[in-house]
Amino acid sequence: MRRVAKLSAACIASAALALTATACGSTSSDNDSGSSSSGDGKGVKIGLAFDVGGRGDRSFNDSAARGADKAKKEFGGEIKELTAKTSDTEADREQRLSDLAEAGYNPVIGVGYAYAASMTKVAAKYPKTSFGIVDSVVNGTNVDSITFTEEQGSYLAGVAAALKTKTKHVGFIGGVDVPLIKKFEAGYVQGVKDTNPKIKVDTQYLSHGSDTSGFASPDKGKEAAQGMLDNGADVIYTAAGSSGNGAIEAVAGKKGAWAIGVDSDQYNIPGLAKYKNAILTSMVKNVDVGVYDFVKSVHDGKPLSGTNSYSLAKDGVSLATSGGFIDDLQNKLDDAKKKIIDGSIKVKTTP
Repeated sequence: MRRVAKLSAACIASAALALTATACGSTSSDNDSGSSSSGDGKGVKIGLAFDVGGRGDRSFNDSAARGADKAKKEFGGEIKELTAKTSDTEADREQRLSDLAEAGYNPVIGVGYAYAASMTKVAAKYPKTSFGIVDSVVNGTNVDSITFTEEQGSYLAGVAAALKTKTKHVGFIGGVDVPLIKKFEAGYVQGVKDTNPKIKVDTQYLSHGSDTSGFASPDKGKEAAQGMLDNGADVIYTAAGSSGNGAIEAVAGKKGAWAIGVDSDQYNIPGLAKYKNAILTSMVKNVDVGVYDFVKSVHDGKPLSGTNSYSLAKDGVSLATSGGFIDDLQNKLDDAKKKIIDGSIKVKTTP
């Protein structure tokens, strides 16, 4: 994998982003490619800077993609996608956002907290472009910070896990041990323990610090889940992007074990269809709604800015009911949801 090269003066003068990515020798993703879908020349030109894994991760990035796809279908226009690499530096992320803004894409959306620092710089350089960032807060009059109460949805996942486990032993796998993913862990563990304090909870992270490979390593996810299963866990919740696909595969191979998906309703993801009967539920984070709302606001000439939080009360997060596997738990889950919304239950954001 090559690091993104600094654009030459000739490249900056180029009006075509495709030429920037080829003639100037820069890379936009692990496979050195971006993708674009054209509309009718009207509508909106959406620039999507994906996190590692990109479109097709069956989780976080795919949820963002659904929001952009819906907006394109409704308003017309086009989408340009560039995807992060696990080897990205701040300069790489800044270049990716700048490429999209320079090529006239508006809005430009950074999918993931890793774009926070770079977006702070790039948004200031392009004040007439509307920027959106998912899962982080960036100060700027032209930035919409799209955030979610992951801990609240994860609390409900913990309640479901506690009520379904037969071994009184469950697990949590996080992609990277960063504050965002710690919110998933905190809510999940609290939900488990509030339901039954005697249940054992194993936790494991696939990568650490600036190493984001934990979000795009299904083999690591599978290995971690298998280890937990071998140690007696029978319900495993994974918040790790495409790495979660490997965890779900491992769980599906163990009779009586359950996986809890994340971000998208993974029971209904075609690429995971052969494992769906092992997916108890998914903690759905409606990134698609946040992305769509932002694009619509730009299309309507009233771009959202500031921090827009999608909470449990606003259905920003929820538990999927596909498969009917938590139908028998619904009364208890509804009770927990009500208590979170009315403040009777305060969900932690750190373990």
